[in-house]
Amino acid sequence: MKPVLIIRTGQAPDNIRARHGDFPHWFRLAAQLEPQQMQVVHVAAGEALPPVKDVAGALITGSAAMVTDRAPWSEDTAGWIRNAMDVDLPLLGVCYGHQLMSHALGGRVDYLLGGREIGTLPIDLLPGAEQDPLTANVTTGFRAHTTHEQSVMEVPKGTTVLARSERDPHHLLRYGRNAVSTQFHPEFNADVMRAYIQRKHHDMRKEGFDPCRVYQQVAATPIARRLLKMFSRHHGLHGGAR
Repeated sequence: MKPVLIIRTGQAPDNIRARHGDFPHWFRLAAQLEPQQMQVVHVAAGEALPPVKDVAGALITGSAAMVTDRAPWSEDTAGWIRNAMDVDLPLLGVCYGHQLMSHALGGRVDYLLGGREIGTLPIDLLPGAEQDPLTANVTTGFRAHTTHEQSVMEVPKGTTVLARSERDPHHLLRYGRNAVSTQFHPEFNADVMRAYIQRKHHDMRKEGFDPCRVYQQVAATPIARRLLKMFSRHHGLHGGAR
């Protein structure tokens, strides 16, 4: 059976990783994958991606890197994404992965106006989301964990925008039959979100945000988290990769 590929574009900060684990672990839990189903490739550390034909699907993680830096490993991964789209491979990108997918397919990524978006925020579904297989059973807006400085400013041609926040109009995108991405973090739990706020509190104050207030507003995000499981199940990745 082909593995589910975790394209690791970075890692959690040391203090967060020591207490809560790292990106592949969070994705595995949220997508309800077994360890033996996964193949983790740390592209930011120079590891090579397997041929598209050798995997059942791919989940692309977040990163502290910036897509606009166009690092060689990032641009190589963008090329792999284009190859995966050519064969309709199931793809789901999160945060950096979301931005990288849009960049790879012709969208534009840049810094979010007004500074970073961080905390547990309301996400609003847009007209047409009720017809998408990923959000068909989501009947209302939902809360999601966010932490990002860059965003998708212009979506690729043919992309469907499924959800937005107050400040970011492109939080959930559908690129094709099997490819979606989220700016928010469905793999985060509330403890991880609080840890990121604690880590970023100095930067938040410099940008005019109240980290104490943002911290107090952190809450569970069951609907956002369920999207990873729904993607995994919809594409036959849950309970056994094909």
